[in-house]
Amino acid sequence: MKTALLSLLICFTLTSFAQKKILDHQDFEIWNTINNASISPKGNYILYSLEKGEKDSFFHLKDTKGNRIFKYASAQEGQFSYDSKYATFTIKPWKDSIIELKRKKIKNEKLPKDSLGIYTISTKSLLKIGNIKSYKTPLKWSGYIAYQFETNEKKKNKKDTLKVKKVGKENGYHLVLRNLSTKKQDTFKFVTNYSFAEEGKYFTFTSTGETDKDASSVNVLNLNNNTRNKIHESYKANYYQVNFSTSGKNLGFVVDTDTTKIQQRPNELYHWTANTPVANKLVDTNSSPKGYKVSANGTISFSKDETKLFFGLATPEIVKDTTLIDEEIVNVEVWTYDEPRLYTVQEIQVKNDRNKSYQTAINLKNNNLIQISTTKYPVAQLGNEGNSKFALVENATPYQLESQWDGLRSKDIAIVNVENGNQKKILTKISGDINLSPQGNFAFGYDRNEETWFTYNINTSVYTALTKGKKFNDELNDSPTPAYSYGFAGWTKDDKSLLIYDRYDLWEFDVLTGKGTKITNGRDSKTVYRYKKLDTEERFLSSKNNWLLSTFNEDTKNTGFYQYNPKNKKGKQLIEGSFAFGNLKKAAFSDAIIFTRESFQEFPNIRYSDLNFKNTNLISDANPQQESYNWGTNELVKWTSLDGIALTGMLVKPENFDPSKKYPMIVNFYEKSSDGLHDHRAPSPGRSTINYSFYASRGYVIFNPDIQYKIGYPGESAYNCVIPGVNSLIEKGFIDKDNIGLQGHSWGGYQIAHLVTKTDLFKAAESGAPVVNMISAYGGIRWWTGLSRQFQYEHTQSRIGGTPWQYPERYIENSPIFNLDKINTPLLIMHNDADGHVPWYQGIEFFVSLRRLAKPSWLLNYNDEPHWPLKLQNRKDFNIRLAQFFDHYLKGASKPMWMQRGVPAIEKGINQGYELIDDKK
Repeated sequence: MKTALLSLLICFTLTSFAQKKILDHQDFEIWNTINNASISPKGNYILYSLEKGEKDSFFHLKDTKGNRIFKYASAQEGQFSYDSKYATFTIKPWKDSIIELKRKKIKNEKLPKDSLGIYTISTKSLLKIGNIKSYKTPLKWSGYIAYQFETNEKKKNKKDTLKVKKVGKENGYHLVLRNLSTKKQDTFKFVTNYSFAEEGKYFTFTSTGETDKDASSVNVLNLNNNTRNKIHESYKANYYQVNFSTSGKNLGFVVDTDTTKIQQRPNELYHWTANTPVANKLVDTNSSPKGYKVSANGTISFSKDETKLFFGLATPEIVKDTTLIDEEIVNVEVWTYDEPRLYTVQEIQVKNDRNKSYQTAINLKNNNLIQISTTKYPVAQLGNEGNSKFALVENATPYQLESQWDGLRSKDIAIVNVENGNQKKILTKISGDINLSPQGNFAFGYDRNEETWFTYNINTSVYTALTKGKKFNDELNDSPTPAYSYGFAGWTKDDKSLLIYDRYDLWEFDVLTGKGTKITNGRDSKTVYRYKKLDTEERFLSSKNNWLLSTFNEDTKNTGFYQYNPKNKKGKQLIEGSFAFGNLKKAAFSDAIIFTRESFQEFPNIRYSDLNFKNTNLISDANPQQESYNWGTNELVKWTSLDGIALTGMLVKPENFDPSKKYPMIVNFYEKSSDGLHDHRAPSPGRSTINYSFYASRGYVIFNPDIQYKIGYPGESAYNCVIPGVNSLIEKGFIDKDNIGLQGHSWGGYQIAHLVTKTDLFKAAESGAPVVNMISAYGGIRWWTGLSRQFQYEHTQSRIGGTPWQYPERYIENSPIFNLDKINTPLLIMHNDADGHVPWYQGIEFFVSLRRLAKPSWLLNYNDEPHWPLKLQNRKDFNIRLAQFFDHYLKGASKPMWMQRGVPAIEKGINQGYELIDDKK
């Protein structure tokens, strides 16, 4: 009887398992993504949105046990009020409805607009307000919300004699300021800008007036006593950079009151305080420093102590001769060999150059103006939240030319006394991010040119190299460039010490003595410790509170969280496992936290706990349907390269893996990916690479090998790492050696192109956005930035280590174009004509040469798409074609029509050629 029951149970289990579904392309549409997860300031509620299949989102509000309080369809971008009493969110029109309306040629202005949802948690009541353009809430206080409408609320009455202005970008939009508790609201018309003060109960808005005859104005509302001041008004004035101080008791703005079309705009800077009814002019054209004027683009801010106002000065605009017509304007680019920036960089940065401003300070006690940044030192950094006596300025111009090929972006650093304007150069040719300590007493950073962390004491002018000759930069650096650092955690109070990372541990350096003390002990166990900043506004690490550190083990790839007590110098592991923990957020007023835990099998759902991690509640269950699908597993594998280097990689197997069977395998890689062992890979139409879950579900094994590079020989390095890794898996007996594919994109695409010129091991390969000719690519442009590609080959990813005239053999050896005749592997290439990273003519060189050699090959070019297809319809198309390509070659599936006859230009956008050819006919 027991045997019969056991047999029945086994049969039922196997039947249930066999009934699991296989992922297909349409399943992408039912998978959810969690967005905008947030915990309330008091830590008693959690909100998030579930986006389904990259279409509509569903807003969720839950308590700390995961119980649903409220849900709303087609809603997103939720946030809590500062007092945790309200949740606000944006309600979007259904995407399918918008598509159908567009199909009917409905104009954009007639399409449904967003709505605002205001949910009162205590009463479980919802207020929905339609036709919303934008809304804002106070950052550090509660009780109010302001929102703007897209269009006029009322149509013009035929009996009206006054001209009614049209709502829009030029004239502004109507705005409502609502008291959330009393429900009282005020409407202000034709508002162009509005904001709340960060901490004080003040609100400001600018308006163009209710009619064309009204003056434009800046208005401040004191919500403590419900008073309103019109602090500036002028007919058709334009206002810029209207910003409060933290308390709201100071406000600055730039105004242009000139109604003519002169090109040199006479901007003026104004300042208002809560003690005055109107704003006072501080700076105009006549009082600006020589060669400068008030900028409309420079951000206005205040020091934390509100004694200084910071604004931007600009150099005068280049005046155009507006009398010239097109036939008279010369349209030529003049490229000069020794100018700091390549012309293509200048062209992309024209708008930035026109809007460039130079930070300037005004002492609000005496109106003394001090220019901080200048044309010589154009970049400025304030100290101690603007309270510091000194600011940091930098100048990269002397090194911009060489930076285009060495990639170091060096710069000179100076300090400026913001009280008297005195400037002093302190550092020369520094490569890296240089910052000021929290109190502004030290300049510090990691200098890649010297490969050391350093401090510069501003008060004593003493430079200290903290880590020179020590292991505080990338120990595994395999590029021909100075190694990067591992970063830093922050400073302790009063600028006493700087906490810096080495490969594994956290070190505390006394900045006066330069002595370093190791805080953690991760090197022996290969555990990486990193500080977790729980307060986004934290300025230093407190010795009074425990520190939360993340942990990551290099061998197992396991992660967790660790608590360190800075008082007794002791710590303990709070949580750890075969997962990737992340997305940790702490409530503002309690120790409550939310975080995610994920693995290859486990989706990163939201979890609730406190900083001890003893009790954890699951808040979301985004994709319960995953249980009904055949999934997969991910594990580490090890082998030795042809150079004798011990290597690690990831091996993904189908969920129903049987080691006695033979599986087709796809090799997909970039550089080093094994640290992502526990990353969850939800089904989605990716932009450039295979989806591991999708292919594992369909019976493929996926191998992702780590690559260790030898400078000068990147192609050979890939071969020496990948081929023995593949062979080691073939020897295990479960890989079908006759059905192995290759797939990679960009740098991965290059390596795929190189491999197939050296071996016939692979039956099919997809190479996305590959460089096949390093000589022609060396002289190319990265069109998104305008940068020359030279640095990439001489010093960074391509790892050649020099120029084509220094190492011509290296460029030839590493360029697949010179060995395409040796390729016997069918190739699918994707390279898009708007690629701003890799010149798309590299894909053309590849394809037309293969075509010339009559090698089976196909080129996919998604028009107007960049380095990867971003539009959903194009990503879906790529995933379909990629799967059909590999299914045909590695699983013997029928060939799709597009592989048989292509898609003729006359059929583009009409017939996709997905249909499979019946091999029997």
